[in-house]
Amino acid sequence: MRRLWIWVPLALFLGFFAVVAQSLMHPATSTITSKMVGKPAPQFSLPGAADGILGLGSANLADGKPKLVNIFASWCVPCAAEAPVLDMIAKQGIDIEGIAIRDRPRDLARFLQRNGNPYKRIGADVDSKVQIGFGSSGVPETFVVDGRGIIRHQHIGDIRAEDVPEILAALRAAR
Repeated sequence: MRRLWIWVPLALFLGFFAVVAQSLMHPATSTITSKMVGKPAPQFSLPGAADGILGLGSANLADGKPKLVNIFASWCVPCAAEAPVLDMIAKQGIDIEGIAIRDRPRDLARFLQRNGNPYKRIGADVDSKVQIGFGSSGVPETFVVDGRGIIRHQHIGDIRAEDVPEILAALRAAR
């Protein structure tokens, strides 16, 4: 009987491990949304991220016209992958505002030269405070902001061609 008790801790550990592994492999939801959706964009004023680029502030987001706010960085590989899709969206007359996080002006200028510039303005968020204010934790991340400056939709990750209809629908709903 005593030998049997020696295996109880191992059995309990294996049971606990199985429950945790099951929860990790099959989470209740895989969508993580910002708590800021439905709330006003944070108040901010960012300088231009590189020479010749207009800065971005919260006042630019409340000008009566819905727009996309794309949080990105020149060192972000998925950001480069989404650049052609953002360019396609901008060519449809959609205003795209950029927030470049933890970036250097010369690196950003090279990124834009290489991948195109679909942005009306790009603010330099060197310490990621505005990014965090939006409820974003990574790059790229894109928000639909209505004409009053209220965050209406969040897209985590790079925007791909198959995501465009959802993004455009969110922009239409934000009018």
